[in-house]
Amino acid sequence: MLRLISDDINIKFIRLRKFAFPLSLSLSIFSIIAVIFVGLNFGIDFKGGILVEVRTSDNIKINDIRNAVNDLNIGEVSIQEFGAKTDYLIRVERQQGADDAQQKAVELIKANLTSTFSDEIEYRRLEFVGPTVSRDLVFDGIMAIICAITAMLAYIWFRFELPFAIGAVVALVHDIILTMGVFAILGLEFNLATVAAILLIIGYSMNDTVVVYDRVRENLRKFKKMNLIDLLDKSVNQTLSRTINTTVTTILALGALYFIGGQIIADFAFAMLWGIVVGTYSSIFIAATILIYLNVRSNQKDN
Repeated sequence: MLRLISDDINIKFIRLRKFAFPLSLSLSIFSIIAVIFVGLNFGIDFKGGILVEVRTSDNIKINDIRNAVNDLNIGEVSIQEFGAKTDYLIRVERQQGADDAQQKAVELIKANLTSTFSDEIEYRRLEFVGPTVSRDLVFDGIMAIICAITAMLAYIWFRFELPFAIGAVVALVHDIILTMGVFAILGLEFNLATVAAILLIIGYSMNDTVVVYDRVRENLRKFKKMNLIDLLDKSVNQTLSRTINTTVTTILALGALYFIGGQIIADFAFAMLWGIVVGTYSSIFIAATILIYLNVRSNQKDN
């Protein structure tokens, strides 16, 4: 078995809590402020609108497409390169009116592009999300995350004890807040794929946390007189090799998706990459460390 970490490693992780906790708290507050005041760049899934994906010939540039659609009087229009240099995404704000108004806007865009570029343009995708659907998707996305966290709380409470469950949920909320914060700061599109990434991050972080908690519980039974901080350090170090191996192999796979998987999954892959790093950090410095303050062993005292 490949080991990136020696079995006899002894890093004093828990004693770094005086730096880790303020860092996590500061990043969490900063992320919440960013989400509130900067806001998330919601995709069409959540705010409604029209999306047209086109493929053009090599001699058509983004400014040519922009000039062709800017004077259509259909509201805000954004155009971006998407994957290959000849692929573009045209995003149009939701039109006032019912479905007929949206369809008219789509027909206007297609007619104008076709008349301008003739057969040099290919329509590859067309999506429209109305206001009712977008509101439902926002609600369903929030409920999916809340249900996932609640289910994890119940699972850890049942499998371990309440202090372990609280520690795991605090770590999960920490991961979600930081992920949403980085999306707000970088202006990345927040859509249904991002919600799926957050749910995957919850699962990954919880799996990593359970591995650490299993070893903590085992050592609590084995070393009844060991100082709690030393016991937590011992438990984290014993699972560190497995944690690092899993993290590195996952990052390699997600890195390939991010760099060569195309623009359509780049934001999803980035969310996963960020979540894996943050989830690994939180399983050690949040989930494990917070057990000191949750009376997991009442006869132990912090030193």
